[in-house]
Amino acid sequence: MSLKNQKHLFKIPEDVTYLNIASLSPSFHSMEEAGIQAVLKKNTPHLTSVSDFFEPVIEMRKLFAELIDAETHERIATIPSVSYGMANVANNIALKNTDEVLIVDEQFPSNYYIWKKLVDQYGAKLKVIEAPDTKDNRGQLWNQKILDAIHENTALVAMGNVHWSNGTLFDLKAIRQKTNECNSLLVIDGSQSIGAYPFSIKEIQPDALICAGYKWLFGPYGSAFGYYGPYFDGGNPIEENWFNRLDSEDFAGLTEYQSEYKPMANRYSTGESGSFIYVQMRIAALKQLLEWNPGKIQSYCKELTQPAVEKLKALGCYIENDDDRTHHMFGVELPEGTDIELLKQKFSEEQIYISFRGNYLRLSCHLYNTEQDFEKLTRCIESILS
Repeated sequence: MSLKNQKHLFKIPEDVTYLNIASLSPSFHSMEEAGIQAVLKKNTPHLTSVSDFFEPVIEMRKLFAELIDAETHERIATIPSVSYGMANVANNIALKNTDEVLIVDEQFPSNYYIWKKLVDQYGAKLKVIEAPDTKDNRGQLWNQKILDAIHENTALVAMGNVHWSNGTLFDLKAIRQKTNECNSLLVIDGSQSIGAYPFSIKEIQPDALICAGYKWLFGPYGSAFGYYGPYFDGGNPIEENWFNRLDSEDFAGLTEYQSEYKPMANRYSTGESGSFIYVQMRIAALKQLLEWNPGKIQSYCKELTQPAVEKLKALGCYIENDDDRTHHMFGVELPEGTDIELLKQKFSEEQIYISFRGNYLRLSCHLYNTEQDFEKLTRCIESILS
């Protein structure tokens, strides 16, 4: 494998099989230690300097910019959630009643509600592209349906790099090309891909990329990042705070109110972005991810899961073609008539933690998973299906 198993860096018990990082990631030792040291530092607030509010945040933003291959950290905003980041996007878009906002079917709610509200506000249309009703080349056909649906009235395409529930991989490069031809914005929810699947801002050039921080980025819950491209440079943020204004580092002059924001995406960062504990944990997590490298993580997961994928298909499960999905997260459709409740009970007894989505298992893995984890998983499923 391109990377060796890294379970020793985590505190996951040996008898636990954790295949649910897509819901919530575990901590690794260096991140935990960074958080503990930051908590202890709160005992000496008199030693906190002005630079402590700013310099760690800049370091964190530089690390995330490197992870997504962005040209500068000034295009990165620190935000608390995907919904917050998407609200900043929507706050700077005006629609005509002939406009359409295009999304894919069954997106995560944080990338649905805001667009439904926006189109309702302007009397525009929300266009939902459903998955094809077939299992043959479904991923390719779904991508083609998306491309075919983008036209001159498409104001915005909002979607993930992968589908959050089944791992279907969307061809963002082709979609970006089509949106450019139609003068449409492209807004990406990277929550289920950034950190585990290679991504380049320079290659895709989205107008915005919003990403939860507590999944594949291993940050604490309540942390997220936003990339905002040139379209949003002069926009209006959903909140006003001192942190994002020019010369905010000058504490003595804070009441000499400044009408100008710091450049680029700074205006979209939330208040209290310098959160001392969270920032240190996120820095430790990003450093580790950059060392591992998302491409190598993807290769590890592909090689690790391949034997289980073949066995599950042989048992009658449906899994998307290898080239049309990611390998860190993908859906396993169980055969019709599978006793789901019995399978859940079996997983509980064996301490296998995984997400159910109706008749689907959403399997999500990482460098702490082993061949033994997947052998245990397939044995449990086989015992129910046989």
